[in-house]
Amino acid sequence: MDNSTWVANYTGQLDFILVGLFSQSKHPALLCVVIFVIFLMALSGNSILIFLIHSNAHLQTPMYFFISQLSLMDVMYISVTVPKMLMDQVMGVNEISAPECGMQMFLYLTLVGSEFFLLAAMAYDRYVAICHPLRYSILMNHTVCHLLVSGCWFLGSVDGFMLTPVTMTFPFCKSREIHHFFCEVPAVMKLSCSDTSLYETLMYLCCVLMLLIPVTVISSSYSFILLTIHRMNSAEGRKKAFTTCSSHMTVVILFFGAAVYTYMLPSSYHTPEKDMIVSVFYTILTPVLNPLIYSLRNKDVTGALKKMLNMGSLTTL
Repeated sequence: MDNSTWVANYTGQLDFILVGLFSQSKHPALLCVVIFVIFLMALSGNSILIFLIHSNAHLQTPMYFFISQLSLMDVMYISVTVPKMLMDQVMGVNEISAPECGMQMFLYLTLVGSEFFLLAAMAYDRYVAICHPLRYSILMNHTVCHLLVSGCWFLGSVDGFMLTPVTMTFPFCKSREIHHFFCEVPAVMKLSCSDTSLYETLMYLCCVLMLLIPVTVISSSYSFILLTIHRMNSAEGRKKAFTTCSSHMTVVILFFGAAVYTYMLPSSYHTPEKDMIVSVFYTILTPVLNPLIYSLRNKDVTGALKKMLNMGSLTTL
C-alpha cells in the first residue's frame, strides 16, 4: 500500500458504502415503491396534523402544541434517511461521503434525542392536566411550553454534538461498507480499526442518561395519573383520561422499545439484519404511525379534519 492510499484510508476521507435494505431484498424495486409510499404517507400525515393544529382555534392548547412538535420532528426524522436511500436505489449509487455521513448522523442523533425529551414533556403535560386541572393554565402557560420544547431541542442537539465528532474522528481502515441504510453510530463504529471499547462504554452511559431521564419523568407522571384516574368518580372522565394517555403511551412504548434494543442491549444480541429491521421500524414506520395514533383516537383532531374537508368541498362547489 503506498503512502497516499494509507493516509486516505486512515483519515477516513474516502466515501463509505451503504449496504442497505435493498441489497437484502429479493424484490428491491417493489420494496423501493413501498418505502416511497410510506414516506409520502408520513410526510402528508404529519404535515396535515401540523396544519390542523396551527389553523384550528380549538387545538391551540399545550397538548396539541407538543403533538405538532412531535410531527415536525417526525417529518425531519424520516427526511434525514429515506430520500437518500431511495435516490441511491433509483440512481444505482450507494456511496456517502464522510461529511455527508457525519451530517446525517448528527441530525439523526439530534432528532432522536429531542424526541425522547419531548415525549417526557408530553407525559408531564398530561400529568398536570389530569392531576392539577385547576392550575393547568398557570403551570402550562405559553412561556413554559416554549421553554420545554426549546429544552428538548437543546438536549437533543447536545447528544448529536457529543457523539458525532468523536465517532467520525476514529480511523476507518477496515472495509468501507456500512451494513445499514444510513450512518447510525453502532454501524459506523464497526468499521474502525482502533480500540473503541472505552468510547462504546461512554456512549452506553450517555444513552442510559438520555433514556433514563425521560423514562423517569414518564413513569412518574403516569404513576400519579393512574392514581388520580382510580380516584375519579366520573366514568366519562376516566374514559377520556385513559384515551388521551393510552395514545401517548403507545408512542412511548414503540419509540423507546426500539431505542433500548439499538443502544443498550449487548452486541451479542445484534446482527446487521436485526439492526436494520429495528431501524426501519422506528425510523420509517413510527413517523407514519404517530399521526394515526393521535388523530384516529382523538375527536378534536378528527372534527377539525372533517371541518377542513367540508370547507374544501364547499369552495370547489
